[in-house]
Amino acid sequence: MSPETNVIQFRAAEHLLAARDPLGAVKLLDSVVTDHPENTAARLLRARAYYHAAQLRPAEQEFQVVLEREPDNAFAHFALARTLQRADRAAEATRHFRLAAALDPRPEYLAAAGFGGTAGPWPATG
Repeated sequence: MSPETNVIQFRAAEHLLAARDPLGAVKLLDSVVTDHPENTAARLLRARAYYHAAQLRPAEQEFQVVLEREPDNAFAHFALARTLQRADRAAEATRHFRLAAALDPRPEYLAAAGFGGTAGPWPATG
């Protein structure tokens, strides 16, 4: 496939995922990832599509590939944690929730990691 076709398929997959057709998105992304296995953005989008299609094992595998390449990707840690949580693997999920919160202190990451409140994850000293 041409690079232009891959870009078109990637963008179409984004639209399909937004339109709640994750399996359609996966189908389009399969060829993009086959042609460009190093493309982390395509793998991350495919992982999200797998998650929304309730295909948790493939989602986990894709999120792991992304994290091997980008260990500081807070979103990938958070999404992997949600995937593990959904698969009833809460203990494993906790580690990734905490990594996501440490990398990016967004309120949803902090809350999922159990770091409630506005003061941050550490108790006040004094």
